[in-house]
Amino acid sequence: MQNETLRPESTPSGLANFRPLIDTSQLAHAPDTLVDKYGRHVTYVRLSITDRCDFRCTYCMAEEMTFLPRHEVMSLEECLQLATVFVSLGVNKLRITGGEPLVRKDAMWLIERLGALPGLDNLVITTNGSQLDRFAGALKTAGVKRINISLDTLKTERFKAITRIGDLAKVLNGIKAAQAAGFRRTKLNAVMMRGTNDDEFGDLVQFALDHELDLSFIEEMPLGEIHGRSNTYISSEETRELLAKRFELIPSTESSGGPARYWRIPGSESRIGFISPHSHNFCDTCNRVRITAKGELYPCLGQNDALHLMPILREHPGEDAPLRQAIIDSMGIKPFGHDFTTQMDAPQVVRFMSMTGG
Repeated sequence: MQNETLRPESTPSGLANFRPLIDTSQLAHAPDTLVDKYGRHVTYVRLSITDRCDFRCTYCMAEEMTFLPRHEVMSLEECLQLATVFVSLGVNKLRITGGEPLVRKDAMWLIERLGALPGLDNLVITTNGSQLDRFAGALKTAGVKRINISLDTLKTERFKAITRIGDLAKVLNGIKAAQAAGFRRTKLNAVMMRGTNDDEFGDLVQFALDHELDLSFIEEMPLGEIHGRSNTYISSEETRELLAKRFELIPSTESSGGPARYWRIPGSESRIGFISPHSHNFCDTCNRVRITAKGELYPCLGQNDALHLMPILREHPGEDAPLRQAIIDSMGIKPFGHDFTTQMDAPQVVRFMSMTGG
């Protein structure tokens, strides 16, 4: 494939203005690992390969989005180099995200190579499901271990309203394709929105049980200037109380390596999870960082501090050492936690979720 690497006309600051808050070399930990100043080991990276999507979900992006020009997006080769360096530093779980990652041209070229990386135990992908009927088999062959699929409703017209342009039938066919390809423990992600889909929470759980799927309910997060969140926010606790009227939920100590806390329903293998960045944040055990499609390393989803990696990639093409040192130093700007405000319509973090990576 043709190499996409281009140098932007104006290079972001990169390391020029970056100063680690601590000397990470003094931390007592094994070499070739990433440990922040609070002693948390970073073993999980969420890598966005595009900010583009074939949906326009109301909680994720504005109706009229301006997407990045091509030269400001990491090439697939740069994504591969970045992932390889992270794995060499002890990262064993990599999640491919977007936007919608499967709309990226030649995305499978990258995924196939990531699946072959020695030391990467868990290659997973988050998708809206629209492209899975085309790619599920190839993803399985490439070594993807698990798929997360966004599904906020089972009602066709409501799905169209939430996604603005999405087709529920395509997503349901994608779920079937993933199962046919041999994927197990496929997880559905449902964002909880009062007055939008809260009347379907029980039906979503039943759908997961009927199809041997896991399901995580996610509290809406104040990312991007999207008005009305203060009226739609629902806590995990309120949803559990609602579900308890229909299902017996038994707390579980299981973990998928991410932020979800799981419950079990007797007689089923499905796990029902809750991701609660507001009501019960998971910062004390945070083991992850996010990389945007333009190469920004965000140590925390709920903060604005970032390290620009693209200038390093392009000023030192093919060289791992500068990139490796920058990643190690970035542990110094990882905060103890996010501070999501209750003022949902005036968020501290002004970038949209699709810009950070799902």
